[in-house]
Amino acid sequence: MPDISQEIYKGTTTIGLVFDNGVVLATEKRATMGNLVASKTAKKVYQIADRIGMTTAGGVGDAQQLARLMRVECNLFQVRRGRPMTVQAASTLLSNYLNQNRYFPFYVQLLVGGIDENGPSVYSVDAMGGASREDDMVATGSGSPFAYGVLEDRYRNDMPEGEAVDLAIRALKAAMRRDVGSGEDISVVVITKDKYEETKIPGLTKSPTQATS
Repeated sequence: MPDISQEIYKGTTTIGLVFDNGVVLATEKRATMGNLVASKTAKKVYQIADRIGMTTAGGVGDAQQLARLMRVECNLFQVRRGRPMTVQAASTLLSNYLNQNRYFPFYVQLLVGGIDENGPSVYSVDAMGGASREDDMVATGSGSPFAYGVLEDRYRNDMPEGEAVDLAIRALKAAMRRDVGSGEDISVVVITKDKYEETKIPGLTKSPTQATS
């Protein structure tokens, strides 16, 4: 019987940062299938509401299904209640859905981040439905230990937007140099009360194994 881990597309390092006026969500774009780089353009950050995004690490198919579900639920909430869903409510809904499926789990680790009337926030949600609010910064996936090394050293909760974006990129590049499941390009989303803005940023200009002069 084939090992299912060799057949599922997997995506790896994601980062969420709270800065003084909003949230930065950042991911790299490599998806692996066992030892194979299955995709170099995997999408790992999804807009699920007007000012809420979700990053994904784990099984790509599971992540895509959850992103579609959350987008529909957030839109229905807006129509029925006449107001947008809060970041906390979105993370709780996602947590409940994952917990209901814990015996046949989605192979994912997720971040839900955005801004609402309570201000900017990021929540970490695991495959069993556990959800926790992260007051400053968080990283997920196999490259997260390398990303945390940069984040813990340089993060400040009063960072301006540009500095927060630069820190997220720096942390992702550290992961991409050391984690084989992380690589290719970088996607960064900035969410404030005025915008949801996604930018694709080139990743490493050289292979991690290429010597530098």
